[in-house]
Parts: sequence; C-alpha cells; structure tokens
Amino acid sequence: MKLTAQVKLLPTPEQAAALKRTLETANAACDFVSSLAWNEQVFKKYHLHHLCYQAVRERFSLSAQITVRVIAKVADAYTHPGHQGKLDKKSHHKFKPTGSIAYDDRILSWRMGDTTVSIWTTDGRQRISFVCGERQWEMLAARQGESDLSVFREMFFLYATCEVEEPNPIETTDALGVDLGVKNIAVDADGEIHSASHINKVRYRHRRLRAKLQAKGTRSAKRKLKRLSGKEHRFAKDTNHRVSKQIVAKAKGTKRAIALEDLSGICQWVTVRRCQRATLHSWAFYQLRQLVEYKAKLAGVPVVLVNPRNTSRTCPECECVDKANRKTQSEFSCVVCGFAGFADHIAAINIGRRAAVNQPNVARVDA
Repeated sequence: MKLTAQVKLLPTPEQAAALKRTLETANAACDFVSSLAWNEQVFKKYHLHHLCYQAVRERFSLSAQITVRVIAKVADAYTHPGHQGKLDKKSHHKFKPTGSIAYDDRILSWRMGDTTVSIWTTDGRQRISFVCGERQWEMLAARQGESDLSVFREMFFLYATCEVEEPNPIETTDALGVDLGVKNIAVDADGEIHSASHINKVRYRHRRLRAKLQAKGTRSAKRKLKRLSGKEHRFAKDTNHRVSKQIVAKAKGTKRAIALEDLSGICQWVTVRRCQRATLHSWAFYQLRQLVEYKAKLAGVPVVLVNPRNTSRTCPECECVDKANRKTQSEFSCVVCGFAGFADHIAAINIGRRAAVNQPNVARVDA
C-alpha cells in the first residue's frame, strides 16, 4: 500500500532561493513543452521526449533527469485521471510558476543519519536539513520511488512515496453500516452519531467572513484573506481524520467489515435550493471515504461500497420502500408496520445489511 510522508525542509536563505529558482525554471520548461505538445498535437511521453528533450536541455540548462521529469509531468497533465492511456486534448495546459516537481533517486538522495537530503538545483547539488514527525520517520524506512518538491507560503516540503505493508484482512461475519450526511458527518448502525454541527458552524463563519473581506477589497482585507486561506479545509480534514479513525477502530474491535454508500457524483445528480448549494459542495464525504478506506487497509478491515438508493426510505422490519417513510430529515416512520426511529440510524442499518462481507476490499455492491 502506498502512503505519502510529508517532510519539511530547513534550507538557508541561499538554498531557499536556489530551490525556488529550480521550481520556476522547471515549470517554465513545462510550459514550453506543453506549448510544443499542443501545437504538434503530441501528448504521449515517449513521443514528447523525442520531440523536445534536446530543446529543453539547451533552452533551460536543466539536468538530464529533471528534463525527463518535466516531460513526464506534461504528459501526465494531458492524461485523464483514472483513465489509463486516455488523453485530454480539449485544452492547452499551463503550469504555476512554483508548481511541484518530482524527484527520483538520481537527483535526490536521503541521508537519514544526519537528517539531510542531497537535492539537485539549478545552482548545483544542495545538502539541506529536514524535520518530520515520528510517524513520517517510520514511513521513510519504506520509501520507494519518487518524491515531490513543493513550496507553500515560502516553506519547502518533500512528499515521499512509501510502500507500507498491509496486514491480512480480519475474519468478519457482519458489516458495520455507516450513513454519511451533511447534518451528521456519519451515523453507524450501532446508533453512534458523529455530528457535523461544529463543522457547519465553522464553514458558515468562514464563508461569511470571506464575503465581507472580499466586498471590502482593501489591502489589509486581502492580507487577512491570505492568512485565512486553507484554515477551513485543514479543520474539516482533521475532523474527518478523527471520525474515520473511530469508525475503523470500532469495526476492528467488533470484527466487522465497514459498509459505506457509494456517493460518487452526488453533487451532479442531487438538486438542492440555492441557499444550500454552498453547504452541499463543501461536503467532504469523498475525503472521509478515502480516509476510512486507507485506515481500514492498515487495520486489515474490509470495506464494501453499496448502492445508496432508498437506504433511508426502506423499513428494516418489513422492508417496505416508500418515500412517505421519511417523515422529516431526522424522523423515520414506516407507513405499513409503524416501525419508527432516527432516519440516519435506519439508513446505516440498511447499508450494513446490503454489504456482502465476503467481497474484497473496496468492492462495489449494487442493491
């Protein structure tokens, strides 16, 4: 299983300037290669290499391996994510001046003994110290493949790909259904509720503050907006990390698989009022699902995706499916047998029952 370890570099001012120049030069080369690719309608890495390798080296004075990584970055940009080999020829791609660049072992070496890296820059090789957390230090022992150099607010980071061994899946006889929502982040089949009220309050407060600052438009307002940038996202991600950790721990402790709804594309096919659009599109359900999936793999817990259709309208007692069963957002009451309860809890029960626990990890099960 591949995970990413984030490492912070501690360059001197001269080294920081060299790293920034390297990113700017490499991304300028990416723009040059992208223009050639677009004009010649050549997008695959092999053909791009033969088209512009020599021109890039002569024009930008890049090393051989950095030039190869630049061409690979452009080729990847013209490839549809998730569609192996399918090209995106609809638009001419351009690159940010300080966008990340991939390094491999030819141009980046890790020296764990003195916690430094030797990295290629346009000013030659630089030996730069780094710091990381205990968890990241353990992961670096299994580092494989490329590492991405990135800059954020004048701070430089390396994102190293690490191959972590997965344990064998545990034996399960049942599934813990989990219903995901906007009002409640997650509700499981045992009735445990992970409320989203605090996240929604934070999102509303940040949304209102951003609107005020953008309307004001002064330089101080823009500085404040820059300081606030990413704060809401980090808060929501931390909350999703904690919720996913609790769900996986409960499933492992009770020897159950985890059943989740497959909500792919929900923002496109769900219709909401204008006042609810911002809330829907800021809903980080896919991020929560990804966190649950990777934590479950590390814990050996199977994860099953099920069809979400009518999970909150189906009675778990008589299996009656009726829109009228869902009285309100939170209230469920069967029109046939009278069974009643909290709607999200009912949905979680139905999700758990739909899951086939003998499916492989992250399987798709239709109702």
